[in-house]
Amino acid sequence: MQRPASASFTGALLPGRWFDGLSSRARPVLVGLQATPEGPALMLHPLSCPDAAPNVFGHAEVDWPETWDLSAQRCVVLDLREQGSLEIDAPGQWRAALAACGQRPGIAQRMQTRWPWLLGMGAVAAIGLALVFRYGTPWVATQLTRWVPLAWERSVAERALEQLERGPLRPSQLPQERQAQLRARFAALARQPPPGLLRYPGYRPQWALEFRSGIGANAFALPGGQVVLSDQIVRAAAANGLDDNALLGVLAHEIGHVMQRHGTRNLVQQGVLGMGLGLALGDMSGMLAASAYALTSLAYSRDHEREADCYALALMGYLALPTAPMGQLLLGIAQDEQAQAKDEDPSGIEARASAEAAGRRHQETSGPHPAWSLLSTHPDTAQRAMQLQRADMPHCAP
Repeated sequence: MQRPASASFTGALLPGRWFDGLSSRARPVLVGLQATPEGPALMLHPLSCPDAAPNVFGHAEVDWPETWDLSAQRCVVLDLREQGSLEIDAPGQWRAALAACGQRPGIAQRMQTRWPWLLGMGAVAAIGLALVFRYGTPWVATQLTRWVPLAWERSVAERALEQLERGPLRPSQLPQERQAQLRARFAALARQPPPGLLRYPGYRPQWALEFRSGIGANAFALPGGQVVLSDQIVRAAAANGLDDNALLGVLAHEIGHVMQRHGTRNLVQQGVLGMGLGLALGDMSGMLAASAYALTSLAYSRDHEREADCYALALMGYLALPTAPMGQLLLGIAQDEQAQAKDEDPSGIEARASAEAAGRRHQETSGPHPAWSLLSTHPDTAQRAMQLQRADMPHCAP
């Protein structure tokens, strides 16, 4: 809105051309700026009427151009909306007048005109995203998991197990009597959670222990209470002269994954990240990915593995069962794999290359079925085994 006023201006008056929308001809004017609490106000002094009061446009009545580096431009154009437009042929003096009124470029303008600002804001954004990914999304996923129903977990687990059975899993060859014996020990272990470690009070999984082969010496847990133990790990315990306490320690670790709802938290976290990326990139298709596939392709994080270890340590201690056999079993499995690799390749070159390739494949298709997945997310198996043998893990809360 245009209005006459008598007001002081800041800085020098600049020559300009005002196209007022009433005529196709430009009206020569002198342009001045006045500092106001809302921002600079624009004053136009028509040269055709030198004694007339200037026409003043408040800060909100002008579409102010961005104050980039205008040195390469010959003309500054201001949109006066219903009152037309204004052209000024002195970009440098225009910037100086704005600065005299206290106008400073915003962060976006500084980023586009100054490399240090751009690099600095890029670094801040990268650090912020890393912190959100590392701490924010896991926390959100942990809270949202409280509202995931057990029936949904069971449905996802069933689909995941079906997928695995079409892949690496094979029927168990263990005698039925041996399976029944281990199931009885597992049931006694699962129904006595240690006090103080229930992240989700009221959560009551439907426990079931299944036996399969074809996945090496391994065990894994699915949401809702289904745990799979391989024939090979049962035989590995026997081959190392260990009693069932070694297997109970492994099962306690998998029970910890279920009770801490790690599988569900991974799925929810993936959904939170997918939603965030979808909102940021305008593509929500990632939210429609099949949850069963995601479950079989996600590895537990190291934090989850440590939580499961702490749960196993607390549960075994609560039931007065030793954890040393579990540590001995883990070491035995690792040593057997190293010995097998050395026998096949005495020089060790191919073994190391094979291990590196296996590690890369695990990162790409990490899931519960690789033979070494029980150990793979831990940086130092020997140190972990010794801590289990001593029943002392520093990262576990007392």
